[in-house]
Amino acid sequence: MEFRSFADVDKLIASLPQIDDTTREKACARQDSLTKPPGSLGRLEEMAAFMAGWRATPRPVIKKAQALVFAGNHGVCAQGVNPYPQEVTAQMVLNFQHGGAAINQLCRTVGADLRVVPILLDKPTGDFTQGPSMSEEETLAAMGMGATAVDADADVLILGEMGIGNSTVAAALAAAFFGGKPEDWVGPGTGSDAAGIARKCAAVERGLALHRGRDAFETLSRLGGREQAAICGSVLAARALRIPVILDGFICTAAASTLHVAHRSLLDHCLVGHVSAEPGHRRLLNELGKQPILELDMRLGEGSGAALALGVLRAALDCHNGMATFAEAGIG
Repeated sequence: MEFRSFADVDKLIASLPQIDDTTREKACARQDSLTKPPGSLGRLEEMAAFMAGWRATPRPVIKKAQALVFAGNHGVCAQGVNPYPQEVTAQMVLNFQHGGAAINQLCRTVGADLRVVPILLDKPTGDFTQGPSMSEEETLAAMGMGATAVDADADVLILGEMGIGNSTVAAALAAAFFGGKPEDWVGPGTGSDAAGIARKCAAVERGLALHRGRDAFETLSRLGGREQAAICGSVLAARALRIPVILDGFICTAAASTLHVAHRSLLDHCLVGHVSAEPGHRRLLNELGKQPILELDMRLGEGSGAALALGVLRAALDCHNGMATFAEAGIG
């Protein structure tokens, strides 16, 4: 999938597939025939039908799950918005690559193939309090990297991110898209104290004053980062391939909300793995109309909450495909 201009992205939207209602309804009918009271598995039944509709088969399976973690660095860190230096981004990427991070353990547990994609870590984006974070060309290039990273053979895609300063970026995007004060969206991130949170709020306020009032993709370009753009590109590529997506926490969801603002149906193939302890995430999910699968007070990022949610999704499909019907069990 190639993105040559923001206008090209807008044109692409109309050609993307929608959910297959026929297979979704067949999956719902199967759920009602299984050896249980109808609806008794709650959201597990909904997830099975969701997967059936997007994979266009009434009995979907997950043979391959892919996890993508995009990493980038941010010019807004010049405003003192993070207690850690940007070198930590590259250090954490190495930790991912060596198998030492939480996401490595979780992907092994739930059976997901992890790929980490660092994007120009030695070249942070522009400081959005002073000007745009990225040009249109830089944004499109990062979106293209995200799209290219998606494995066409995957049955489900987990998305995560890593980037010192990117909780400030997420708060700026959320405020630009959905309104409210910076204080409504800014949280501690990797552990900012009260003074650090105040600096984050001030940076978001200055960024909004410079860049508010743009359309979705221009807002992404002006306030976002390369990993946020890559997340958007991967969500679009997954949609074109009918691959359902599990979004992670506040930062990942704020990035993907660009697509919701561009067209309200663009996140229809996305689940949200968990609601983060980062305070803006619950408000953001309300804006998107998304219900998280898990609530475990996590705020790590890395795709960690999305990976855990994959285990629930696998369980939903195992019940959907493995349970006997009343007729098969000779009941009733």
